[in-house]
Amino acid sequence: MLKKLLLAAFVVAPMCLVAQVKLGYVNTQEIFNVMPEKATAESTLKTASDKYETEFKNLQTAFQKKADEYEKTDKDASTPQAIKDRHMQELQDEYQKIQNFQQTASQDLQRQQEQLLAPITQKLQNAIQAVGAEGGYTFIYDMSIPAILYTGTGAEDVSAKVKAKLGIK
Repeated sequence: MLKKLLLAAFVVAPMCLVAQVKLGYVNTQEIFNVMPEKATAESTLKTASDKYETEFKNLQTAFQKKADEYEKTDKDASTPQAIKDRHMQELQDEYQKIQNFQQTASQDLQRQQEQLLAPITQKLQNAIQAVGAEGGYTFIYDMSIPAILYTGTGAEDVSAKVKAKLGIK
């Protein structure tokens, strides 16, 4: 009799626990895209990107000027080989400058993006955690991640609550 009672308790206990699970879901990408801080970060990144683009065009112009000079001296039979070689080296140096600049600019823009977006992402995460704690949710799933394929009737969309926590209408 005691064994049957214990067996029944083990069978019923998980069902009671499942009944206490409160699920929610949120679309973090949607919320992130409407956060005002994101627009500010994008504007800052656009300004930096534009400055890099201007500098890149200046480097390309200088390279093209050196390439034109090299063509003129290369075609001139009276130009000594040492001068032609020096012009070729300058051309190669300019090309290397462009390559280095592109790499540095790309790395810097990526670093700036990470620095600007990290606090926004953390703010969103804090709001989700606050909504989860206040609402007594066991799990809050992110619907912007394609791994979630089905949301049953037991889950609640908490995106509006997260937006409210962030002051977004």
